[in-house]
Amino acid sequence: MMGSPCRMKFKFLESPLGRIEISGCEAGVHRIKLLEKMVQRTDSGPRESGEGLEEPQDVAPALDDCAAWLTAYFHAPETVEDLPLPAFHHPLFQQDSFRRQVLWKLMTAVKLGDTVSYQQLAALVGKSRAARAVGGAMRDNPVPIIIPCHRVICSSGKIGNYTGGVGVKEWLLSHEKRWKEKWAE
Repeated sequence: MMGSPCRMKFKFLESPLGRIEISGCEAGVHRIKLLEKMVQRTDSGPRESGEGLEEPQDVAPALDDCAAWLTAYFHAPETVEDLPLPAFHHPLFQQDSFRRQVLWKLMTAVKLGDTVSYQQLAALVGKSRAARAVGGAMRDNPVPIIIPCHRVICSSGKIGNYTGGVGVKEWLLSHEKRWKEKWAE
């Protein structure tokens, strides 16, 4: 994002996966990034508090919205579909491209607790032979968890790769499966 006119701001969130950095500008969220390796935990509660206290006072509203969405995802995932999505302002979302189409389709079509293969996702965007390109879109996803690239698996049923690490992907899928099973009761 060299030469970006955006004045970047940051917010930090403590999560069951470790510390998360949310960055963006007044126009929206640019990136969600895990700052530390996942801590092996048996609970899914907050590590210390729901939010980090180190961010400056002038945090962009989209960063607060993003932190609220992520907190709900980790602690009450059944509520996230009722929450507004934070505004996104990463350059990827400012242009119409295959990667953007794939990420939006994933976010809208694959619900919490469900998975889709790279090939199925390619077919959902009308490019059934573009499974490898779908993998590239997952790798370039600037806002993981909200755009749930962890829900994309191999056609064989294997979990596949994940930018945050396979352990994080396994945890996210397990977290969603647990909650989905609770709702079914």
